[in-house]
Amino acid sequence: MQKKYITASLAALLLVCNLGSTALAQSYPTKPITLVVPYPAGGGADIIARMLAESMKPILGQPVTVTNRPGGQGTIGTAEVLRMPADGYNIVLSAAATLTVQPHRQDLPYNTPDDYDPIIKAANLPMVLAVLTSSPLKSAKGTMDFARANPGKVRVGTPGNGSVGHLIVASINTKSGVRLGHVPYASGAESIPSMLGGHIEAVVAHPSELLPHVKAKTVTVLAVFEEQRNPNFPDAPTFKELGYDITMGVYYPVIAPKNMPADIRAKLFKAAKTAMEGQAFSSRAKEGGYNLDIKDPEVLRKDLWTAYRDNGQLVKELGMGKK
Repeated sequence: MQKKYITASLAALLLVCNLGSTALAQSYPTKPITLVVPYPAGGGADIIARMLAESMKPILGQPVTVTNRPGGQGTIGTAEVLRMPADGYNIVLSAAATLTVQPHRQDLPYNTPDDYDPIIKAANLPMVLAVLTSSPLKSAKGTMDFARANPGKVRVGTPGNGSVGHLIVASINTKSGVRLGHVPYASGAESIPSMLGGHIEAVVAHPSELLPHVKAKTVTVLAVFEEQRNPNFPDAPTFKELGYDITMGVYYPVIAPKNMPADIRAKLFKAAKTAMEGQAFSSRAKEGGYNLDIKDPEVLRKDLWTAYRDNGQLVKELGMGKK
């Protein structure tokens, strides 16, 4: 009799817990959500995050506040969020490189894509090679020829050590036999002003960060690291056209601490997807050079695993792994 009583009590307790969890998910969100950007303000991730937060607010019925937590090539802010409770009130818009390159270069609180919960793929963002319009470097081929004859004289700013920009510069040096000088910054928002000030000769950066300067005719894009030419820069060849198979870009996944309730993750995915499919968001994204490529959580996890394995191999080949 006592055993039956205990069993019934446990069943009732489990039912109450499940009902409580379901009620929590149904009422979510009941307070503002923080969307952390682990990079400085003004960069490609920050721009798309603020667009997303603004568009998600009316859908969720609560403010989505963007907070910048830069440092460690995005690893500090990302790790900070992943240590928080998995209740849906703290999420992070990170970059694929932060999630799939940096774990091969340093010990982090997260390692593989199974150490967090993907929510949605926010956007793809190509990478391009750009110089000042007043620079004597007028073409990608001319830049490569000059760099080959003058090793280290073309200093290229990137969003930091271990970033996709860094991998691009290292790949150019490895595949072409030139020696570009790599100058790491915290983000494109810092490397571009440095180039404008004459401290470096070129940058590998995102179109969204460069477009205002291209429109002002102070910056010229020389080449793109895509399969096809970028419609924003139709005169800029791909590096494939130059004879080097270097096609790398950035994408921004929104992720959350591991073991988030499925209903809450589904609500966040639906809200973000609805926001991104809206005319206002998609138009602004296109104008900013972003390519929308919405992926649901499980497809995104598979993509992250592919990038994790591929980038691990590339980091090893370039000698950029953990010492």
